[in-house]
Amino acid sequence: MMNEAQPLVVVENLKKYFPVAGGLVFKRKSGYVKAVDGISFSIAKGETLGLVGESGCGKTTAGRTILNLYSPTEGKIYIDGQELNVARKPELKEFRRKTAMIFQDPYASLNPRWTVSAIVSEPLRVHKLFKTEQERTERVNDLLNLVGLSARLINRFPHEFSGGQRQRIGVARALASDPLFIVCDEPISALDVSIQAQVVNLLEELQDKFGLTYLFIAHDLSMVRHICDRVAVMYLGVIVELAERNELYENPLHPYSQALLSAVPIPDPKRDRERRRIILSGDVPRPINPPSGCRFHPRCPVVMEQCRVDVPVWHEASPGHWVACHAVKAP
Repeated sequence: MMNEAQPLVVVENLKKYFPVAGGLVFKRKSGYVKAVDGISFSIAKGETLGLVGESGCGKTTAGRTILNLYSPTEGKIYIDGQELNVARKPELKEFRRKTAMIFQDPYASLNPRWTVSAIVSEPLRVHKLFKTEQERTERVNDLLNLVGLSARLINRFPHEFSGGQRQRIGVARALASDPLFIVCDEPISALDVSIQAQVVNLLEELQDKFGLTYLFIAHDLSMVRHICDRVAVMYLGVIVELAERNELYENPLHPYSQALLSAVPIPDPKRDRERRRIILSGDVPRPINPPSGCRFHPRCPVVMEQCRVDVPVWHEASPGHWVACHAVKAP
């Protein structure tokens, strides 16, 4: 499942469970929400891996757990060959210096009481990257220019900016500590369509300039194909398919991937009318009590009896194309 190139990020059997309290008096645990339930993948240096799926499938939780914003319930995470160990504070701090996150909502992810200078320079203070305030200010000015904002805006507050400008400030903050790996959590979904392409182009330019590695979480499958090198499809806490972007979009193997991609608009009206759209029945099951066997079987149009009983094995159907489905046989 690894890339041929040396992976910068390695995730092995990552799980994140949230306890659910039951009862009005004693607040006893009545179960766990299995938001992420055993995912594994790698990302090569300079690569962008897309993570797609329906709302509530665990994409954002996966991204936050990888960066240790949520403590993993189980599993291992490696960044640049170093395993995340939350028990060792110096190692954890160095781990976080190598990583960053661009959040979905530019209106909620910036402290409204802080100036742009304070927001962007915070990682510099936390990691003690510059000795003097003047050096930090110069670094902030450089970062603002890098993301297309004027350094004259350094003393303004977030409410004085548009959504697109706020997201650029968020990108500048993510770049402040010179990270190797950035999780982009739906960074354009809250922006106007006219601004989305500008932010995506900015991310691509920064990646080319600094050799950044991205995990790009998104709903917009057309944008994912544009910016990502490989794409992983997630459903109810697990990854069901992973492949190079063109391979996945032209030859999806898992029924869930096929249903997702059948909803992507095609610019050619004739081709769009001729293709078959797959409408899934039912709703996504609750992650507190996922179905037995294959988690997709209650909604799968090609379900077999084996799907209801046995968990499908994650296997390589063709070179670089991984899938977990009983209907797709290993070569």
